[in-house]
Amino acid sequence: MDTPVPSRSLQILYEDDYLIVVNKPSGMLVIPTPRNEKNTLTSRLNAELDRRGTQVNAYPCHRLDRETSGVIVYAKGKAMQRKVMLEFQHRKVRKEYLALASGSLPKSSDTLRGTIYNRNKQRNEIAVTSYKVRDRRNGFSVVEVMPLTGRRNQIRIQFQRLGHPLLGEQVYAFRRDIPIRFKRVALHARKIEFVHPATKKQLCVTAPLPQDMQCFLDTHR
Repeated sequence: MDTPVPSRSLQILYEDDYLIVVNKPSGMLVIPTPRNEKNTLTSRLNAELDRRGTQVNAYPCHRLDRETSGVIVYAKGKAMQRKVMLEFQHRKVRKEYLALASGSLPKSSDTLRGTIYNRNKQRNEIAVTSYKVRDRRNGFSVVEVMPLTGRRNQIRIQFQRLGHPLLGEQVYAFRRDIPIRFKRVALHARKIEFVHPATKKQLCVTAPLPQDMQCFLDTHR
């Protein structure tokens, strides 16, 4: 099976015998934090597989933070998860996000380079992000963002350092300093592309823009 599968609780964008690609809604965790939340994207997906009578569990191959919406890849089984995660580690996965950044970015396109501190490993790690401005609106920019490394909250941190934090940011910037209001961090994982570990074919999956971001753009022309 390699076509989208309808679900009452999940938007599955792609599925075959090895992978499931899901459109994560904003506000939902991928996996539980130490607080042990039960309503996560992973728990919902595995409940759906149980409902179908599928014998294998789904495991996330990467992460999106709670507020970020969009494409996330799951593997059916641990062995397939390791293969996909290896592609991420070797930077063979192309990811594309859509972000709404405050103000007007100084360049129409650029590559941001810097370091981000990894608290778990207690060291600075290189972070590289390319971007292209798709549109400039009154007080904010619509930006296509391509992270070339996979540091935690990389896009949010680097745009704050650039002086153009994402709309809705309140962890790496003060929300009161961002004149235009948005109820969450305006970041959507729009597309992911990589070589399927089992079929060896190029797989490209796109997630439609969520309703909150689309409505915001429609009313802020």
